[in-house]
Amino acid sequence: MELKSIIHGFKLLDEKQVKELNSTARLFVHEKSGAKLLNIENDDENKVFAITFRTPPTDSTGLSHILEHSVLCGSRKFPAKDPFVELAKGSLNTYLNAMTFSDKTMYPIASTNEKDFMNLMDVYLDAVFYPNIYKYPEILMQEGWHYELEKPEDDITYKGVVYNEMKGAFSSPEAILFRKIQESVLPDTPYGVESGGDPEYIPDLTYEDFLAFHKKYYHPSNSYIYLYGNGNLEEQMKFINEEYLSNFDKQDIDSSIPIQESFDKIKEIHVDYPISPEEGEREKTFLSLNYAIDRSTNPEIYLAFQILEYLLLETPAAPLKKALLDAGIGKDVFGSFDMSIQQPIFSIVVKNSDKDKKELFEKTVYDTLNKLVNDGIDKKLIQAAVNSKEFSLREADTRSYPKGLIYAIKVMDSWLYDSDPLINLQYEPTLEKIKESFTSPYFENLIRKYILDNTHGTLLILNPKKGLLEERTKKVKQKLSEYKAKLSDQEINELIHQTEKLKERQTTPDDPKDIEKIPVLSLSDINKEAEKIPQEEKGENDVKVLFHPLFTNKITYLNLYFDLKVVEQKLIPYAGMLVGILGKMDTEKYSYADLANEINIHTGGIHFYAETYGMNGDSKAYESKFIVKAKALTEKLPQLIGLMKEIIIATSFENDKRLLEIIREMKSRMEMALNSQGHSVVSDRLLAYFSEKGQFAEILKGFSFYKFVEDIEENFESRKKELIANLKEAANQIFNVNNLLIGVTAQEEDYVEFQKHITELLGSLNTAPVTQQKYSFDFSIKNEGLMTQSDIQYVAKGYNFLELGYPYSGSLQVLKTIIGLDYLWNRVRVQGGAYGAFINFSRNGNVYFSSYRDPNLKKTLKVYDEAGEYLEKFDANEREMTKYIIGTISKYDFPLSPSMKGEKAVSQYISKVTYEDIQKERDEILGTRKKDIINYKKMMQELSQQNYICVMGNKDVIKENKDIFEHLIDVFK
Repeated sequence: MELKSIIHGFKLLDEKQVKELNSTARLFVHEKSGAKLLNIENDDENKVFAITFRTPPTDSTGLSHILEHSVLCGSRKFPAKDPFVELAKGSLNTYLNAMTFSDKTMYPIASTNEKDFMNLMDVYLDAVFYPNIYKYPEILMQEGWHYELEKPEDDITYKGVVYNEMKGAFSSPEAILFRKIQESVLPDTPYGVESGGDPEYIPDLTYEDFLAFHKKYYHPSNSYIYLYGNGNLEEQMKFINEEYLSNFDKQDIDSSIPIQESFDKIKEIHVDYPISPEEGEREKTFLSLNYAIDRSTNPEIYLAFQILEYLLLETPAAPLKKALLDAGIGKDVFGSFDMSIQQPIFSIVVKNSDKDKKELFEKTVYDTLNKLVNDGIDKKLIQAAVNSKEFSLREADTRSYPKGLIYAIKVMDSWLYDSDPLINLQYEPTLEKIKESFTSPYFENLIRKYILDNTHGTLLILNPKKGLLEERTKKVKQKLSEYKAKLSDQEINELIHQTEKLKERQTTPDDPKDIEKIPVLSLSDINKEAEKIPQEEKGENDVKVLFHPLFTNKITYLNLYFDLKVVEQKLIPYAGMLVGILGKMDTEKYSYADLANEINIHTGGIHFYAETYGMNGDSKAYESKFIVKAKALTEKLPQLIGLMKEIIIATSFENDKRLLEIIREMKSRMEMALNSQGHSVVSDRLLAYFSEKGQFAEILKGFSFYKFVEDIEENFESRKKELIANLKEAANQIFNVNNLLIGVTAQEEDYVEFQKHITELLGSLNTAPVTQQKYSFDFSIKNEGLMTQSDIQYVAKGYNFLELGYPYSGSLQVLKTIIGLDYLWNRVRVQGGAYGAFINFSRNGNVYFSSYRDPNLKKTLKVYDEAGEYLEKFDANEREMTKYIIGTISKYDFPLSPSMKGEKAVSQYISKVTYEDIQKERDEILGTRKKDIINYKKMMQELSQQNYICVMGNKDVIKENKDIFEHLIDVFK
């Protein structure tokens, strides 16, 4: 569309086409307030708005992180205590969150509904410019930290959502490592402190500093506004100007980020992390070499180092990773290129090592890189890595975030540092330059300049230390005890009064008038019809094919679903192991390195997964599938199918050295997930106590599987023959033509290409008759405390409502919204101080509560048990019920990419969910009334009486509550 040079106070500075995004980009400045605005206009219905502030921290009190939480706790126009949650409950948002980075704070929202989009934008803009933090010190106390004291004789404790979130973050060695890497390489800049907050320093944050930070940095002159998608730009700009920016005058705000001066030599830094007194210290050290790499405003380096990091350290053909593993320095090797900071950092990390291997680590890195520079990197490896990156750039299939938000983050990687916001989106010219590497020493020169000849870096060694957590806990208790001893009776009473005042604010319902100020859509804004994903049942060589004719930009997505229930019980964990092994071992035609190159040159990737599916309306039945997920340009289908066949049919498991490397990496990555995804670990473990589906999944890929992998790694020499034999047998039982369902998502005219080439694969599979096995699972184990050196807990409780005689209904999903965003949010997060809490209901009847980074244990279980009482008193007017319904529907109407649509349709087919079921569920959601919610009181009470619980967390806390557990288990050896 044609735009005037000045529109609604915004002056147009630049307009250009971004062909890579099929978009028009326009850059504006708001003349009165100084706000900067970037519009990326295209036909994407999933509109994105974000406002970002440059917020460089000066200490590790977590000020910018706590402020990010706090501004969303009520504002001038929307004074309710938690407008953020009200929006989550009652909008059609496809994304709603806020993010603290090392140097910026971003507030993004997304919606496909224009009216909803404007509502969300209004609430967010009011939150950042006019928050209620100036009126209510309790907001800082709740979201950041406070002294908690209920009675004069009690011990004082620290409480606060961010305080507990960061205690959880600082319990993970990987999180500590990457925080310390930034700190060590850029020590004299804002990156030298912890923007998220270090629990040791969070209690140093004062209310005065908190307000001063907002006053200084949350001004339009320090803001970057981003609008993406097919929205009405003029209307959006008019609103932003009239409602917000016109109220401000331009200010000169110094939020600039200094450049770290280069070091004259690599610095060596040692940091400790906690392990339990029972854990062994051997092979628990992390070794990392870290380098400052140019600027994120250099688009060539920005993209080239993403490719170089993959090439050297991620692909199975990665030469630096291979050299480090061959040298026996550690059990896992990975890299990182941290590019969302002004001076990006490239890291080479070895995990499960020992500190006495640091010299060998350095020598191996430098010797290997020198050899690559002098002899040249394999051109096929370079081509493979570049092609892999190019495929992902062109596909732009982002699963975790809306596409427009991924672009927003990339934009800020240059815009925040006063450079062209589009340079990292316009990747075509940069990619062409990088492709010179196919015929020149391009990457070799990068390695020499930025790594071998670079003295601006650190050798960071992260060492395990027994008793460190106990030391820290003791130090905090002593500090609080000494603080209390200095207080007068009057000051103690004042603390008690503050605690009471906070609790009163937390437990007092909002004024209904304040809630009504938050805009809500009506049910008429919602599409009554559920989306119907096109799915045609076809057959090729007697194998069922589910075809999804969709526009895919000439990419074919091909998924093979092999039934796992034909596998003998003793082989289930070996099937889980195949997920991590296939594609990484030699085959008849290729070495594992050559195989990786072939995959990256010809395809968009071949990956392996194992999934277990509950059956619609049946608590007992389930299916489990071994999935081969692959994609390629349709013209490359012959190569894709040939490579899939090669991996499935011709993988050799005999190279025991390589097998051990993969198993060690598998164990290492599972350790990371145990530390970061504790809520999923405990809820999956919980389901195994009472559900066959849960137990199968637990053995296949849960905590039981982790223990299986741990045992195999520990006893590899004595078990390797058995391991190889069982892997072969599991593969033989799985990869059978009589055991296969195929999912294809492609353009209608491309199906014929699939037909032409799939026969080659089908003809090579095992043809023996198959039958599903009958399994005998042990349900005697339950109620476990999984003990770690974490400073917080993950608490799960649940059962199966179908087993108690209650049917599935769409109303349960509305109940999930109500319990999750009202009851659990207030009781477990706001009042309890946990970072998050959830409830989930499945069509097969399984239901569970779980909490995330939770300082409590029994208190949280008590909250779960009182959900029935909450429903007994549940009261919501028509407006509130409409909000809950809209918030529920928003999770169903999230825009999906073509590949995601195909996978969703197959998943529903396997679970026996028909389109009629989906429409019925939607009708039930839209028809949910207050009485339906109250009627679930009895069901929730009966569920809590079953008393199945699983907790992972702090060893001392679990032992203090050992009366509620039947088994206590150390997670790590």
